[in-house]
Amino acid sequence: MLRFVVSPEGRVVFDVTATLPGRGLWLSARRDVLDQAIRRGAFARGAKAPVVAPPSLVDEVAAALTRRLTDLLGLARRGGAAISGFEKAREWLQIGGAGLVVQAADGSPEERARFLGGRDIPVVAVLSAAALGRIFGRDHTVHVVISPGRLAAMIEIAARRLAGCCG
Repeated sequence: MLRFVVSPEGRVVFDVTATLPGRGLWLSARRDVLDQAIRRGAFARGAKAPVVAPPSLVDEVAAALTRRLTDLLGLARRGGAAISGFEKAREWLQIGGAGLVVQAADGSPEERARFLGGRDIPVVAVLSAAALGRIFGRDHTVHVVISPGRLAAMIEIAARRLAGCCG
């Protein structure tokens, strides 16, 4: 789900962290639902007041969700809760130190499956190898393992929201 609020100026604002003050307007994290809500004036009905939903709202949501996901992954890397690269990440996976696997969306499907080795672990793949590489200081990164915990859950939620509305 995606939360929106109405600013004092009457503009619809995406609340990426779901913590802004005001009455929240919730929508499913799907692009078609967002497009339809903008087209049909669902925000005004939900807010029970005249509001402005800019046509670029879907792009703003995509940018905010991408920024949130990259910030969380960067936090996990700096905090030692994330490891990248095939060999190092696979080692964490084998010893059971994985709460989430983040893979590059443009990575080879065969290699991504081989990396998991049939393990039943949550996997998200919404960012490109270049985008993951920038987070981890490399040219590209295909496999990232996040240690179990709250940060892994937050990364998974952010990635699934991004995949739903912009994937």
